[in-house]
Amino acid sequence: MPLPLAIADAVSGLLTAPHWMGLALHLPLRFEDKASITAMDSLQVGQKVNLLATVVGTEVQYHPRKQLRVWVEDGDTTLLLRWLHFYPGLQQKLSEGSRIQISGQIRQGYGTFEMVHPTVKIAPPGAFDEPNISTNQTAASADAVLEPVYPSTGQLKQGDWHRWMKKLPAACFIDTLPLAQCKKYKLLPWPVALQTLHGQAKPEELYDLNLRTHPAWSRVKVDEMLAQQLLLREYRQQRTQEKASPLKPTKAGLVQKFINQLPFQLTGAQERASQEIFDDLRQPYPMQRLLQGDVGSGKTLVAALACLRAIENRKQAAILAPTEVLAAQHHHKLTPLFNAVGVRCAKLQGAMKKSEKDRTLKALAAGEIDVVIGTHALVQDNVEFKALALVVVDEQHRFGVAQRLSLIAKASDGHLAHQLMMSATPIPRTLAQTYLSDLAVSNLDEKPPGRKPIITKLLSQKKRDQLISAIEGEINKGQQVYWVCPLIEESETLDLQAAQATYNDLCEQLPTRKIGLLHGKQDNKLKQTTMAAFAAGEIDLLVSTTVIEVGVDVGNASLMVIDQAERFGLAQLHQLRGRVGRGSVQSVCVLLYGGPLSNTSKLRLKAMHESDDGFYLAEKDLEIRGPGELLGKRQSGLPMMRYADPLVDKDLLELARTLAQQMPRNADNTRRHIQRWIEETPWWLS
Repeated sequence: MPLPLAIADAVSGLLTAPHWMGLALHLPLRFEDKASITAMDSLQVGQKVNLLATVVGTEVQYHPRKQLRVWVEDGDTTLLLRWLHFYPGLQQKLSEGSRIQISGQIRQGYGTFEMVHPTVKIAPPGAFDEPNISTNQTAASADAVLEPVYPSTGQLKQGDWHRWMKKLPAACFIDTLPLAQCKKYKLLPWPVALQTLHGQAKPEELYDLNLRTHPAWSRVKVDEMLAQQLLLREYRQQRTQEKASPLKPTKAGLVQKFINQLPFQLTGAQERASQEIFDDLRQPYPMQRLLQGDVGSGKTLVAALACLRAIENRKQAAILAPTEVLAAQHHHKLTPLFNAVGVRCAKLQGAMKKSEKDRTLKALAAGEIDVVIGTHALVQDNVEFKALALVVVDEQHRFGVAQRLSLIAKASDGHLAHQLMMSATPIPRTLAQTYLSDLAVSNLDEKPPGRKPIITKLLSQKKRDQLISAIEGEINKGQQVYWVCPLIEESETLDLQAAQATYNDLCEQLPTRKIGLLHGKQDNKLKQTTMAAFAAGEIDLLVSTTVIEVGVDVGNASLMVIDQAERFGLAQLHQLRGRVGRGSVQSVCVLLYGGPLSNTSKLRLKAMHESDDGFYLAEKDLEIRGPGELLGKRQSGLPMMRYADPLVDKDLLELARTLAQQMPRNADNTRRHIQRWIEETPWWLS
């Protein structure tokens, strides 16, 4: 039922000044031209039209259900209007002989065209003065305006929104940009843009307004992205006011000792990223840097160098991983490298025995552990450090802001720990500029020498038997194989069933081969035992859910099969493909797909087939999906964009960045601009 008028007015009266600003930014979904009238003799099913007609009859029908039926006509054409829910006064309003304006969609009724629940109002005087209405549309009058259609709930009708928007106070129309800047960058003044969107647009502007390419929309989008840029600038400034331990090169020279004992040379990208990190660590305020690189580009090694810089300053470091499997992988890989230079490394995971966990916690607090590698267990309240100075967060998008902050706050002396975040899903430049410009970003855009590009093949489920033969051939060569099972409706239980069924089928088809099964429901000891057996070459074929998506590094695995690949996102497909290609043997990734494929699935599989460049695929994923959750933005601490799209509005983003550089900190207009867009949540969305 519609919200009664008295209640709507009462709600309107409760709005405070900040809430009025939130209401002003509740902008229309679309605009309708109700000043252009379609002739009734040219109606077609499915049309959304505006009509002028005369009421020729009304009745309330009670069978098969109660409804109000009103017949209207224009010339020789009759139309039936029907309401299944109506207020008593509507029938009196639409009395016979009334001239009314009607808006709605044409449907095919029984023997005649009809509209169900149309919008109607008494036609203005003179509406029927035209002797002949065109079979298309009449010309709009000079003072006609478009009608905005607002996003709404079942309790609020368009009339409520229209009445409230007419009451917006003058404070909502204050421009935070000087008029000279608006002229320089060809932006509409804020009052003009807001008034246009709230009901003062002309019919000839309909197309641009509904496409959101109108200058009024451009101003809104620039202002929204400008607010983000200003807020990110505030974050950067606030961080420089915090304290952290400066980590400088020391005589201990642990970093160089570590590099000298490596059996290979760092890539140019690793050297460059390491130096950028070292420069940040020298500062007396916390580092906030994102290290992003493709799978296999050597991020873990760069993170290890950062940890060594902390340790040679007699501080501690922590590496936070999202899964038990990945934490165990990091610990297994880094411990011998750290031991070689006298660095004490330990792990802390939820699945550890209590006695082992207690010993680790005691050693951490006493400073007897230099580097700890763990999962969410690291952020628990009972975890204490003697001198934590650096936190490395792997796959940073999998952790919330609160989790990361709780760990960096474990540094001593009222300081915060430096923070290095890592991501193997490269973030497109456009989104990095929008959501990560408070961070410094280092890119690893080279892979270690000697690694061959992974060949990606698309294979229909109908050719599954050919794939089994290919697996036999690969195992005969002494290589190992992954088989990743499909995502089933995002259900872990059904994922498990799919993995178990695939495991059983493959055991029947390959009875002489050693086949392992890995999934998230297994206890951690069994998972680690299975992965250790696979890494040792004791398992030929590992059937797994996506628990192996990140971090698993087995150089002898040369074939990756992704079953029902159309169910996976592009970034996840690329992550899974990156589990092979880590040795010197040519590796292959088979994307096993079923049909029929959606257009989105076709685009993803095509992109995977064409490229193994993670940065290129990140841009393609952005094109296919839109900004979406690519960044885990809901965990980033920043509000989502409501009107601007960084992908589509790249030019406006650059303008917003330019304007942010020109707006002085702490000025009234700067604070007002941030508050307008960021600090107030509309009451109907809260």
